[in-house]
Amino acid sequence: MLPKSNRLRVGSDFNRITKTGVRINSENLVIYAALESNDQPQIGFIVNRSVGGSVTRHLVTRKLRHNFASHIKALPNKSMLVVRVLKQQSDYTNEVAASVEKTIAKLSNKKADA
Repeated sequence: MLPKSNRLRVGSDFNRITKTGVRINSENLVIYAALESNDQPQIGFIVNRSVGGSVTRHLVTRKLRHNFASHIKALPNKSMLVVRVLKQQSDYTNEVAASVEKTIAKLSNKKADA
């Protein structure tokens, strides 16, 4: 499970990252990423009603938290991610792994440009 210290919970952080962060698209997920001043990576999730009812959305969020927890150490320390779910899928494992790799590459490029 994703530790509480790595969860993004403040609405203003979600807004800022989705508006100013780099965007990584995949088939079922969109990841917005930014480098901020926090000590460790933080991840937040947006699961729209189009994915399903409340129970389904919470189940999808729990699955994604579990999948991202195994990749949290690979992310840069100051990274903040917002993950938007576009469609429901039974297993996001492969897509999460590929998306995290793309995110790390884009954040590394952005860091090098700065």
